Amino acid sequence: MAVWTRACKAGLLELLLRERWVRVAAELSGEALSLTAEPGSCEAAVVNGVVNGNPEAAPGCVRRVRVVKAEAGGLGISIKGGRENRMPVLISRIFPGLAAERSGALRLGDAILAVNGVDLRDATHDQAVQALKRAGREVILEVKFMREVTPYIKKPSLVSDLPWEGAAPQSPSLSGSEDSGSPQHQGPRDRKVIPLKMCFAARNLSMPDLENRLIELHSPDSRNTLILRCKDTATAHSWFMALHANITALLPQVLAELNAMLGTSSPVAGGREVKHIGWLAEQARLDGGRQQWRPVLMAVTEKDLLLYDGMPWTRDAWASPCHSYPLVATRLVHSGSGLRSPALGSELTFATRTGSRQGVEMHVFRVETHRDLSSWTRILVQGCHAAAELIKEVTVGCTLSGQEVLLCIHYECGFTICREEPGGSILFRYPYERLKMSADDGIRTLYLDFGGPEGELALDLHSCPKPIVFVLHTFLSAKVTRMGLLA
Repeated sequence: MAVWTRACKAGLLELLLRERWVRVAAELSGEALSLTAEPGSCEAAVVNGVVNGNPEAAPGCVRRVRVVKAEAGGLGISIKGGRENRMPVLISRIFPGLAAERSGALRLGDAILAVNGVDLRDATHDQAVQALKRAGREVILEVKFMREVTPYIKKPSLVSDLPWEGAAPQSPSLSGSEDSGSPQHQGPRDRKVIPLKMCFAARNLSMPDLENRLIELHSPDSRNTLILRCKDTATAHSWFMALHANITALLPQVLAELNAMLGTSSPVAGGREVKHIGWLAEQARLDGGRQQWRPVLMAVTEKDLLLYDGMPWTRDAWASPCHSYPLVATRLVHSGSGLRSPALGSELTFATRTGSRQGVEMHVFRVETHRDLSSWTRILVQGCHAAAELIKEVTVGCTLSGQEVLLCIHYECGFTICREEPGGSILFRYPYERLKMSADDGIRTLYLDFGGPEGELALDLHSCPKPIVFVLHTFLSAKVTRMGLLA
């Protein structure tokens, strides 16, 4: 595995907490990301009568705010208060990525005085809700920031509102923390220390990033996601690359711990060394033909490709992947640029196809950098070829012209077809160079033509022929590569 230089970085970012953006001082070390809440960052900052840099949002000033809803999604706010509560109608939440947040003109603690000319100063909570629902796509809000009511709106806390689990239960502590499984709260300041080992840094995965300023950090168990917002695109790219580099630099340590846990003689591991492990985004199809990307952990052993929803820190977890595919029946079918990348103008993707008894199973994966794409491409191609040399031979029972036979494909020797009974006589034996044509019907029949007097052989495999077809392809690909016929 390549040697990575770990980055150290510090600066001011914004952290999404309970649908609010909170200013934090971020400090990146080789093994952890520390986040410290800036004083007063959970409130609307008022300096010389100016709220969050907007002089019109100072207390007492009535503002007219125009919000245009997108075709999908509503206004993007929650309200509380109303006449029955003896409070004005207040904005209590602004949901990220929706119209209100995109306008940049609304604040928590704003009192809504009117909606499209409908006065809400004496409205009940339900009347205000109905007025907002009837407002249509273009909404004109009259609002006034009410500083005196902000104490009634719960302020986010890094300590209580940033769950983070999934680190190794018995992994060494990081940055002096006594428990590396969760972010740490240290001292009187509102601070978190997040271990980076087996986290997943991504862009534009779980949350739209139209301004290209967001960074996502997913926990090792994939249950929690931290969203950071930077001041501009260049800053976001710089922070992302630093996070990504530090997470990648920890992978050799992870591999060593995994192989030590499993052991070469472990029945769980099957005696197979873990060669590589890392997070990817997998393309998932939703109802209606829509597609989305979701985090998936891929591990490559000497013989298998394994997919997990979260990091398997224990033997039991390792023994229960979501999917397990033999490398010898798997091939890489695409590696390169796609479309719609938030950072570089194109998504970097690769695809695998595996022959199984159910047919061909295909997966499309997205990586975050060109270096990741090159690394995974090399690991999969070399892994499939190494598996072919390790396995050497595959034998399957089948029927040929009404008699039960065994088809043996040997990595070195080629094809042998013999009768199935013990000590059965050999019917045909051909090296790879005699194979003129191979095909299958996708259901149960494999066709082989060696140019012999017997003509084309139709072998009934009694199940889908795709696994043996993919094995044959891998054997041939590995032999051609070994002979130096491929660059």
